Amino acid sequence: MKALLEFGPLLLFFIANKVFSTEEASGIVTATGIFMVALLVTLPISWRMEGKLPVMPLITAAFVLLFGGLTLYFDDEIFIQLKPTAVGAFFSIVLLGGLLRGRLFLKSMLGEAMKLEDEGWRLLTKRWAGYFIALALLNEYVRNSYTVDQWVTFKVWGILPLTFVFAMTQIGVMTKYEVKE
Repeated sequence: MKALLEFGPLLLFFIANKVFSTEEASGIVTATGIFMVALLVTLPISWRMEGKLPVMPLITAAFVLLFGGLTLYFDDEIFIQLKPTAVGAFFSIVLLGGLLRGRLFLKSMLGEAMKLEDEGWRLLTKRWAGYFIALALLNEYVRNSYTVDQWVTFKVWGILPLTFVFAMTQIGVMTKYEVKE
């Protein structure tokens, strides 16, 4: 159910874009509105189920609502296409900025789920910051090199698997720096 709540709005975005696209125009603006409504429906359900809203999905939702709102207001897909770039830049700046100030934000967000030595958290922070930068750059490449519909496909079926694969490659760090009780 949790996966459906998190992935459902994105899947609706993909489907709506396909349904509302014509030979003359992409359906991304309509799909963006549907995405925003679906997100607004799932957030309270998630909160009710979990008793809280996790920080990263909440920040991502704020970006969707901001950039989606701009997309709808200006009737221009550029804003929703820039959202992954902005999210990647934001998370990398926050992670690296925290690191420079001696703060381990990943530890603050995930410390209840896994116990790592601070060196492990520092290494994960650097790697995730680098990943977010790479993802922002990749989004810009796809956005500028392919059609809007191809970008939507990349957004839905590319970013999520890439993130999952990257997360799996970090298991070695988590295992090496795990605090044994």
